[in-house]
Amino acid sequence: METVAIVLILLLAVVISGVLARMSPIALPLPLYQIALGACIASVANLGVELQPDIFFLLFLPPLLFLDGWRIPKEGLFRDKGTILELALGLVVFTVLGVGLFINWMIPSMPLAVAFALAAIVSPTDPIAVSAIAKRAPIPKRLMHVLEGESLLNDASGLVCMRFAVAAALTGTFSLASAFGTFLWLAIGGIVIGTAVTWGTMKVKSWLSRMYGEDSGSQILVSLLIPFASYLLAEHFHCSGILAAVAAGITMSYAEQTGQALAATRVRRSAVWDTVHFAANGIIFVLLGEQLPQIVAGAARVVEETGHHDPAWLLIYILAINLALAALRLLWVWASLRFVLFKAARRGKTVDKPSWRLVAATSLAGVRGTITLAGVMTLPLAMDDGSPFPARDLAILLAAGVIIVSLVAASVALPRLLNNLSLPPEPSNQEEEDGARTAAAEAAIRAIEQAQHKMGEGRADADLYIDAGARIMELYRQRIDGRAKTGDERDLARRIDDIERKLRLAGLKAERDEIYRKARSRRLSDDAARKLVREIDLLEARFGAST
Repeated sequence: METVAIVLILLLAVVISGVLARMSPIALPLPLYQIALGACIASVANLGVELQPDIFFLLFLPPLLFLDGWRIPKEGLFRDKGTILELALGLVVFTVLGVGLFINWMIPSMPLAVAFALAAIVSPTDPIAVSAIAKRAPIPKRLMHVLEGESLLNDASGLVCMRFAVAAALTGTFSLASAFGTFLWLAIGGIVIGTAVTWGTMKVKSWLSRMYGEDSGSQILVSLLIPFASYLLAEHFHCSGILAAVAAGITMSYAEQTGQALAATRVRRSAVWDTVHFAANGIIFVLLGEQLPQIVAGAARVVEETGHHDPAWLLIYILAINLALAALRLLWVWASLRFVLFKAARRGKTVDKPSWRLVAATSLAGVRGTITLAGVMTLPLAMDDGSPFPARDLAILLAAGVIIVSLVAASVALPRLLNNLSLPPEPSNQEEEDGARTAAAEAAIRAIEQAQHKMGEGRADADLYIDAGARIMELYRQRIDGRAKTGDERDLARRIDDIERKLRLAGLKAERDEIYRKARSRRLSDDAARKLVREIDLLEARFGAST
């Protein structure tokens, strides 16, 4: 009963934090409000939450990584694969080595393996936090795609590096050749298992749906179980459960493109996953705030072991690590950019040199977030001999401090760097969208013609089917005519479409208000009201998302 109460309190705190973020006149990232609210809870009530590393890892990481892989734009991922791999792999190793050595030099009482583990933990970035920060000065789409792709892959590479460092701390030994072989097994095995689990599950699901029909609730539950199944199976074979969850998510995005699921399933599944994502992210940061007083107390004791008695040294450590991370990322981005310009010059291409502000923004956008926090919470509680894991509380506090400082720094500086920044024009997808809409409308007309002939064949009322089909096909022909126009005619057609969309939304709102009015006056049953409102909501979502 106590565990259930704690979970409900954490979920309520996540809800309240969202309200506070919207009410606050200061534009700060949502995670900062969640951390502050967690600290407030700890100051008035001792929830007694004991975070077991393995359970914490299993509960939060698989679904978050799975969803990242599922929803990341694939075209951006493959188009900028070179840049993304440089940041997700090269920069992670560079960060682990550079920051790990720096932490060990700054805090000699922290063993080198633990310092490397901490450096690996703080290497992954969080584009969700960046997108929340940059609402006042939106990040260019291409840069955001690069950051999303980097985050997806560096989550896995950073946490795998952390696994090696923790193993070295526990055993006291490290072999580069053995680590390389283990890394290959972890990476390849994890990717294969994640892909196989999703592909196999979707094949079985499709067969069952064809044979016995589809139940939306079951399909949603299956999608929630896939990341956990991938993670647990990969860990059972001593592969990377992290990479398995990522691979499962990417495979899910391709499986979804087959369009075999019912529309209702896709709508409900998307809503469920949005809720899971919001709740999991929020609980992690609320837990950080709730654990913060205990972490600070434990870390203060460790500081005394370094020869310092003033807790202010904790803040110095945090600021120094943030500066080291920013400097290494800036150096890597600058060197990577110079290399790209050099290769372009060798091929005789002329490439506009990006502004220093864009380079600085790319570096500053390396905000740490959920994965860093989830990773640091999984540090072992004890060594193999039963003694406490060295400097665990200090490592958790430093990682938490890095998250908070990076969020604050980016929320202050990033909008200023991106404000009025001249950027190279980004390729427009409007032509592709117009072509797809036209092709879809033409396919719909052909299908309607076939269906009306089949349905009306041999019937006395065949004219009714012809008239109904003609009315529906006319709507599609209007869409085709509007997309086929060019120049001023196309601009005029789009203005008409926008006016029509707004009028449709106004009409839908009036429909819904009238249905609710009848339901309140008991002139319409609740079931009928819910059904009608859902139909209107789906139409409103369609027209509201139109451009």
